[in-house]
Amino acid sequence: MTDAEVPTPGARLLDLVQVMDTLRQQCPWDARQTHETLTPFLLEETYEAVDALTAGDQAAVREELGDVLLQVVFHARVAQERTDGTGYTIDDVADGIISKLTRRHPHVFGDVSVSGADDVKRNWDAIKAAERAAAGAGEPVSALDGVPLHQPALSLAAQLLRRAERAGAPPQLADPPGRPATTGPSETTGPSETTGPPETAGARPADGADLGQELLALVRRARAEGLDPELELRAAALAYADRVRGWERSR
Repeated sequence: MTDAEVPTPGARLLDLVQVMDTLRQQCPWDARQTHETLTPFLLEETYEAVDALTAGDQAAVREELGDVLLQVVFHARVAQERTDGTGYTIDDVADGIISKLTRRHPHVFGDVSVSGADDVKRNWDAIKAAERAAAGAGEPVSALDGVPLHQPALSLAAQLLRRAERAGAPPQLADPPGRPATTGPSETTGPSETTGPPETAGARPADGADLGQELLALVRRARAEGLDPELELRAAALAYADRVRGWERSR
């Protein structure tokens, strides 16, 4: 194959857009789909891609990434049909992420100098915070803005804690009102002796396997008490988010 015959990178993405257009017009099932009906598939395909990545099955990763890409193209095609001023196309989606990546990498596309990955991360966070402030149009801005609240409760709690820690929130905010404050390390350095479940309090600091067992024990305890651990953790995480936002407003 000569250089002239080498396909342009991304050329098949244009073909995918055309295939999606055809399906939307000619397939009864594809034609009736909405953002709402497609949402479960977006979640399902994403989890399947994560499973393939975790398994290290590269052929499966390739296939699952295609399924995730289909969801992006499908949602954009549905949006393209709206005539109420809220519509957009796949090109608008691509333009948005191109602009964001360019804006948040001034060390690549601008004249900012960095000494390493840590500087890149700090610049990213600062630029992202400025974007949130500008989008707020004078409204109070929180470090927790943009955290997807519909994600699983465990990842929600971890993301809220990570964002709050990065913003300098006191670790004590993670303790519910009326309970003694913990003084142990954050979630990034492992649990403290006072933050484990009652049956393990005072035990040695847990390694990864021990922590997993403690979490499993908490799930078992919740089931024994007739509680849904997902709902309980989500409620606690959202209450924590409220305390963090209250701390932000008081500064």
